[in-house]
Amino acid sequence: MEGQSRTKVVLLACGSFNPVTNMHLRMFELARDHLEDTGQYRVVKGIISPVGDGYKKKGLIEACHRLEMARLATENSDWIIVDSWESLQPEWVETNKVVRHHYDELAAEQNDDDVDTVKYSKKRRINKQVYCFEGSSHQKRRGCPQLMLLCGADVLESFGQPNLWKQEDINEIVSFYGLVCVTRSGSDPHKFIQQSDTLWKYRRNIHIVHEWVTNEISATHVRRALRRSQSVRYLLPDTVVDYIKVHHLYTAESEQKNADVVLAPLQRYTGASSS
Repeated sequence: MEGQSRTKVVLLACGSFNPVTNMHLRMFELARDHLEDTGQYRVVKGIISPVGDGYKKKGLIEACHRLEMARLATENSDWIIVDSWESLQPEWVETNKVVRHHYDELAAEQNDDDVDTVKYSKKRRINKQVYCFEGSSHQKRRGCPQLMLLCGADVLESFGQPNLWKQEDINEIVSFYGLVCVTRSGSDPHKFIQQSDTLWKYRRNIHIVHEWVTNEISATHVRRALRRSQSVRYLLPDTVVDYIKVHHLYTAESEQKNADVVLAPLQRYTGASSS
């Protein structure tokens, strides 16, 4: 009975995953433990959504490789999955729209479950229309799990970087969905929330998760080690290490990819173009 009274939660992590590391996976475990320890939530699924090639981040290798590595990394998980929708879009998609998409999917799945017992197809079509997500309506779907964006403290602090996020997107993410932020050494998310009027207003929707077992695995550092032919075993799942070796990923050449290209959000929000 206790579990039934808890709010079901789906955790969504967006990012480059270039490559996916053990720390990326660890974040999901930390977030689930933290939320369930409150007694208010039951985490039912985790979703990894790698960004598309249109993001234009320096050193970002092709999405097909990042997707496959993420799938290999999660193949032994019974609750974390990899979703390809974002990475397959021809242009960069704002995180807020990615979150909306997954909430729409959850609502549709919930609706399908609800109407499975209804034998009339007309009734099924009507109910599916009810669950069509409209970003402007901000209506919670009854019975639909709560979707929360899972991120590191660096993403939370990036909300303050000019032209990287739209203010209305930040508002929607923290007010309507919620945020789970895992701390890292040197970060102070509580201070950043206190300094931001928007984050302070919706601070009860932001869950700060402390990682007491410090693990500073950085994808940037991993790529540097790979370029220098140094071992990255135990930083990444073994299947991912093997995949990188087979496909000869993360070289000095790949790290220069998009080096002269303006990051997609900056292009979109400032009108800047590549040099």
